[in-house]
Amino acid sequence: MAEVIDGKSVAEDVVSKVKALTAELSAKGATNPGLAVVIVGEDPASQVYVGSKSRTAKECGFHSLQHTLPTDTSEEQLLKIIGDLNADKSIHGILVQLPLPGHIDAGKVIQTIAPEKDVDGFHFINVGKLGTGELDTAFVPCTPAGSMLLIERVRGKDLSGLNAVVVGRSNIVGKPMANLLLAANCTVTIAHSRTRDLPALARTADILVAAVGRPEMVKGDWVKPGATVIDVGINRIPAPEKGEGKSRLVGDVAYAEAAKVAGAITPVPGGVGPMTIAMLMANTVASAYLAAGLKRPSF
Repeated sequence: MAEVIDGKSVAEDVVSKVKALTAELSAKGATNPGLAVVIVGEDPASQVYVGSKSRTAKECGFHSLQHTLPTDTSEEQLLKIIGDLNADKSIHGILVQLPLPGHIDAGKVIQTIAPEKDVDGFHFINVGKLGTGELDTAFVPCTPAGSMLLIERVRGKDLSGLNAVVVGRSNIVGKPMANLLLAANCTVTIAHSRTRDLPALARTADILVAAVGRPEMVKGDWVKPGATVIDVGINRIPAPEKGEGKSRLVGDVAYAEAAKVAGAITPVPGGVGPMTIAMLMANTVASAYLAAGLKRPSF
């Protein structure tokens, strides 16, 4: 059976380091890291995510600010809040929780965030820096950044010459994940819904990342023996065995099958999920260090 990659444990390590870095920053007389989270509307899942992010920020010793806005907030009002946060020197990270209501242009909102405070890594400047290998100053989206740390825990930092296949081409996970692997000297293929003979391609991967949002799509016979499998998916499916109307969480990988073949694999839940918030904290403390004219810490 494969080694189970414990994302919860690695995330705790990252948060512990963030706490120590925050204390160091304070000891140097610099401003504590500040994270502002903005949520528009009452989407239940978004409310849960935002609450978790705000709690973790406080746990890390951050100055934590939350703007909870009604669904009918205008785009102009939201852009004004972001402008004020851009100008606020006590804030080092700005996160606008997606999805936004339909009357607001999410792309325009994201591009209004100052690139140096864009701790989600979605601004075109950060996307461009990642794409050109300028990792020292880029903010990388949190889920692929966390996935990369999990890969390094298994494979080490030197991934030179390994074959990596990323299944999924989203701007949030697939493309940045591919760029991170490329920067680590992997040979990278991005696969997607139009890819021919996807199972055969997946079987070439020393590192296989699944980020498609389709429950248990990647089967055990897609996995190269000994491969490292990173399952980014989180899908809720019916679980009648638990009782009427019950459900359970699964990833994009058929875990029970794949775990018999892989060398290491992330579970769902408890794999990539905990890393996302941890890396948000890491990006925020990094932004605070850069703002103070200090060397960016590494994780």
